[in-house]
Amino acid sequence: MDASYPLPDLVAAAQGGDQDAWDAIVERFVPLVGAIARQHRLSEADGDDVSQTVWLRLVEHLGDLREPAALPGWIRTTTRHECLRVIAVRGRTRPADPQEDRVLDGVVDDVAGDDLVAVERRQALREALAELPAARRELLLLLLADPPVGYAEISERLGIPIGSIGPTRARALEQLRRTQALLSLRDPGEVPA
Repeated sequence: MDASYPLPDLVAAAQGGDQDAWDAIVERFVPLVGAIARQHRLSEADGDDVSQTVWLRLVEHLGDLREPAALPGWIRTTTRHECLRVIAVRGRTRPADPQEDRVLDGVVDDVAGDDLVAVERRQALREALAELPAARRELLLLLLADPPVGYAEISERLGIPIGSIGPTRARALEQLRRTQALLSLRDPGEVPA
């Protein structure tokens, strides 16, 4: 099994003891764990410690997971809690006198937050693609390939007429927009398109 398998299948296989499924889950979510650790401005060593603890906790609690779709949220929450625990243990805060310390006057862009959003969006897109039927997923991936794959080659690889690639693409994108993974990115008050 690899990271492109649907998350429910990976979770079920990992719960059953499949090492390949476990490795695929780790591969899929390690960028998310790393982005959250960077957002908390942890050193590389502390980030590695957080990552190890998150995966250890998942091993301990994977059998308790009833809803595989909840796994990304569980990983986010567990990682954030572990980052905060490491910060508290390491005593990362230092008292500062705003009258004396001019370091507080500087404005720092929070690029780590932007990185985290980008990682979460890429992860959601991978999960959304995994929800699609294999033929539609393969079509979208071929259309996004770099370097681009021509319609003639796509037609040959997938065994579909060139004239149906565009309409099939449109249906696949519409189905992708309606996947659970992408719907979970929306704000609760947002009106669906």
